Amino acid sequence: MLRPTSAATVAVLAALTALGPLATDMYLPAMPAMAEALGASPERVQLTLSVYMAGFALAQLFCGPVSDRFGRRPVMIAGFGLFLVASLLCALAPDIEWLLLGRFLQALGGAAGPVLARAAVRDIHGPVEAGRVLSYMASVMAMAPALAPIVGAGLLTTFGWTAIFWLLAGYAVLMLAILAWWLPEPLPAERRQSIAPGAILANYRMLLGQRAFVGYTLTNATAFAGMFAFLSGSSFVLIEYLGVSPGLYGVLFTLIVGGFFTGSMLSGRYSRRLGRDRLLSRATLLCALGGVTMAALALLGVHTAWAIILPHIVYMIGFGIVMPQSMAGALAPNPQCAGSASSLFGFLQMTIAALGGAMVGQFHDGTSLAMTLAIGLSGVLALAAYARLVKARQTHDLATDGSHAR
Repeated sequence: MLRPTSAATVAVLAALTALGPLATDMYLPAMPAMAEALGASPERVQLTLSVYMAGFALAQLFCGPVSDRFGRRPVMIAGFGLFLVASLLCALAPDIEWLLLGRFLQALGGAAGPVLARAAVRDIHGPVEAGRVLSYMASVMAMAPALAPIVGAGLLTTFGWTAIFWLLAGYAVLMLAILAWWLPEPLPAERRQSIAPGAILANYRMLLGQRAFVGYTLTNATAFAGMFAFLSGSSFVLIEYLGVSPGLYGVLFTLIVGGFFTGSMLSGRYSRRLGRDRLLSRATLLCALGGVTMAALALLGVHTAWAIILPHIVYMIGFGIVMPQSMAGALAPNPQCAGSASSLFGFLQMTIAALGGAMVGQFHDGTSLAMTLAIGLSGVLALAAYARLVKARQTHDLATDGSHAR
């Protein structure tokens, strides 16, 4: 077994968290080919992404509280087992309906990895250090979305789109072996919680009553919605509308992930020096700047790949900071129910993102307009959520403390 505080354990937790971007990003270059092979419209194929996110959101409501009772490790093993079976179903799907079912089941199982890896970091490292560790985990995890589209494009051109799901099944087998033989249980027995419905609902009510939890969660969720809007629409915009090849799409996607990697590295480096909230103030401004610039260029009729990629790199630098710092901020006050807090955080994040992605698919008109407007709106909402719910609360608290001191 690995030591809980070792670098190897952090790397394993990052690999578990990477399941989310692998399951979404690897098949993005194949979406137009899947539509043709399955005789489905682009809107139906885009729905496989929204269905995955909706299932991911739903599963998170349950896997976190269950792990608060039985431990993180057994729930992750069960989740990856289901993900393995669902990946095989996707690979063998004869039509779009079976693929949608497989993607939904993939999400139900795959949610355990990211949700419980976040909770495990809070279990092991505490409220302050968790932000820094999550930042470095995000840096390691960034390799997954950087490589996933390139690998997906290679598998598509060499073996066809089904090979992508066979590879995801192999990844699940590898993670199951690591969970079974090397990862220690991070949740001590004395901190286990009840899974009675009343206790779970009481935890959720308590969390929703915390302005800090709601503020950090909505800051993350709205910024994440912009990233998801790009995932949902980018292959159709760049490949079909702008004529980018699947291989070049993978390279451009890697540049965007480089933005996320840069942001997460800056988050880890300056976490102690600047603090969580000063970092978030700058990061949400970057998200708004990148998103609004992209939308403005589309409205002005600038329809080139770089008019999308360059602003989105700026957006992703901001999101690379927002992601770990908002997670740590939401989980910090709740060590007694870190699994439930991580679940509710992820549920709101994925639900808002899935709605945004579905709207991109619904209003997609063959151009970049729907996607770029969604990303611009997401950046503005992330900035507003931080300013109105997190920063405003801190200003109020400081003013209150000052009046008490006088």
